[in-house]
Amino acid sequence: MASDLNRVILIGRLTRDPEIRYTPAGTAVASFSLANSRTYAVTGEKKEQVSYFDCIAWSKLGEIITEYCKKGHRIAVEGRLQQSRWDDQDGKKRSKVELVIENFQFLTGKEQGGEYSAEPRTRTSEPNNDFGGSGSSNFEENPFSDDDIPF
Repeated sequence: MASDLNRVILIGRLTRDPEIRYTPAGTAVASFSLANSRTYAVTGEKKEQVSYFDCIAWSKLGEIITEYCKKGHRIAVEGRLQQSRWDDQDGKKRSKVELVIENFQFLTGKEQGGEYSAEPRTRTSEPNNDFGGSGSSNFEENPFSDDDIPF
């Protein structure tokens, strides 16, 4: 049986400083909220829609986010959605969807109030798969001419 796809990529700003706590086993878990805005036009007038996403990051990733990211900082996150369900004190069924962060990138640099450099890292080796653009390609030039195409 094929598995389903659960992948989310967002760019947004932290709405509060990340909070970190530790499980009884000592594993770090950071939680924060990310605001993501979308701009669109209605009859020529620009509108903005803001969505807020609860995020969690485990272990070292959570510690790094807590140490270097603050309210207002812009980050890119990648992860998966996870739903929690429980009964509250009144016996009502509750649920919450969170974005479990598996990867992230700083987008706020020192000049914007960050405590780190957002300079891109230099790649030491060329990637294995070149999907176009400059650089070498693992594929030969097209060995066929347009005259070889049967239609």
